Amino acid sequence: MLKKIILLSTLFVFICSGMVLAAPKSGGTLIFGRGGDSVGLDPAYETDGNSFLVCDNIFEALIAYKDESTSLEPGLAESWKIASDDKTYTFQLRKGVKFHDGTAFNADAVVFSIGRMMKDRNVKFFGKGWDIPAQDRVPEYWVSMEMDETIGAIEATGEYTVVFKLKRVEAPFLANMGMDFADIISPTAFMKNPKEFLRNPVGTGPFKFVKWVKDDQVILEKNKDYWDKSAGPYLDKVVFRSIPENSVRFLELKAGSIDMCQFPNPDDVGLAEKDPNIKLISQPGMNIGYLSFNHTKEPWKSNLHLRKAIAHAINSKAIVDNLYRGLGQVAKNPIPPTMWGYNEEVPGFKYDPELAKAELAKAGFPEGKGLGEITLWSMPVPRPYNPDGLKIGVAMSGDLAKIGIQSRVVSYEWGTYLKRQREQPEDMDLFQLGWTGDNGDPDNFLAVLFDGLASSSIRTQWHNKEYHDLMTQGKQTTDQAKRAEIYKKALKLIYDEVPVISIAHSTQIFPVRNNVMDYKLHPTGSQRLKNVWKK
Repeated sequence: MLKKIILLSTLFVFICSGMVLAAPKSGGTLIFGRGGDSVGLDPAYETDGNSFLVCDNIFEALIAYKDESTSLEPGLAESWKIASDDKTYTFQLRKGVKFHDGTAFNADAVVFSIGRMMKDRNVKFFGKGWDIPAQDRVPEYWVSMEMDETIGAIEATGEYTVVFKLKRVEAPFLANMGMDFADIISPTAFMKNPKEFLRNPVGTGPFKFVKWVKDDQVILEKNKDYWDKSAGPYLDKVVFRSIPENSVRFLELKAGSIDMCQFPNPDDVGLAEKDPNIKLISQPGMNIGYLSFNHTKEPWKSNLHLRKAIAHAINSKAIVDNLYRGLGQVAKNPIPPTMWGYNEEVPGFKYDPELAKAELAKAGFPEGKGLGEITLWSMPVPRPYNPDGLKIGVAMSGDLAKIGIQSRVVSYEWGTYLKRQREQPEDMDLFQLGWTGDNGDPDNFLAVLFDGLASSSIRTQWHNKEYHDLMTQGKQTTDQAKRAEIYKKALKLIYDEVPVISIAHSTQIFPVRNNVMDYKLHPTGSQRLKNVWKK
């Protein structure tokens, strides 16, 4: 296998196995074509991938994930220690790191960044510190992951030392601290205008924020003072363009107007393979696309037979075959099969309209009578786990009609869709959503997505005491083999109770121009452009 050789003294061409490999060069602008705009750029308060893919390049966390892996490595913390009680974590921070506004990264910045999400701010700065202002927005990740029940106190015990004291043992804690919500921001920049920080983000990452034109583009520029001198950033500028229509985005890639194309239509992948100016980069996705119910209203809340009827009515295989076009697989569990804790014994819901009709009759709605027209909320933008939410919604609606259920596909602008869905409105019956894992831990799927008893921010709002107890056990058990058995039980319970219908796991695939070098996909869906360069 060829290995890229980078010599620090000079840049030259290394000949290996008859192929010529150019060393990275600096300069140029990379234009990233994406399916929608960001909601905001304050990582503590965002939940959507289009926001995080920009934040990935502006901000950094204490913990980092290795390239193409969810294995942990030092980020802004160069080391850490866990006390014998498994509840005290001491982080030693990197020295000499600067925020993009020129202020120093230190322990107080960590206390500020994480502490501002705490409901009861038990924090201590190393010096005067800041009076953290209240925010109108809810730190949804923080709340949904029960971080207020996990972190008891945060203290800067030195300029470059931070101690987290947990209320309870939390097995995924270190992995969680590498997620976007735990990114470290400039307190000085935030305090200048807390409500507008989401549009003027300041971090320590390889690129600095320049400009945001809503529904058009976000522009970043190279951070020339970036602390990690081992490699990159090489690009002078990165432009994230919003191009909602998949086919239009791909045509712009073919024309050379953009350098990378997020979420191509499956049909366009074949065209990309034949284009000499385009290369395809792919990786199995750590994701799930699902259909769920409004568990805050009847009949979905308590009618198990009705939920089973829907599950057996949806032809997931046809959806994957016709709309994912070879870039996905039918899901049996709501975690990907590559993840530890996956339950091989869960069979998944077979497509069986006759069985669905029988379950519908048991539910008290024979041939759909008495149910009335229901709404099926479908996403307006492509996501890693769903190539076309509206087309999939139409396919699902057609499947439901075959068993007598009349449904209407509903959609909104992406930010509105997320906001309204979280509110569990009365006019929502079924909804499509999905997830790309943040840290490689099953807790990040199973607790964050489905344990409605943990938080009102959980989007499914399924309330099941047995499931909640399993999630709690999973967090507080440090032995991974034992945790895996807990999550297998939870997956069987999801299958039995049908709070959600797992549809598909998709393959990550990115068409890029041939002159884009060293771009790597990450299991979390992060877009890490630090080492990318153009030849």
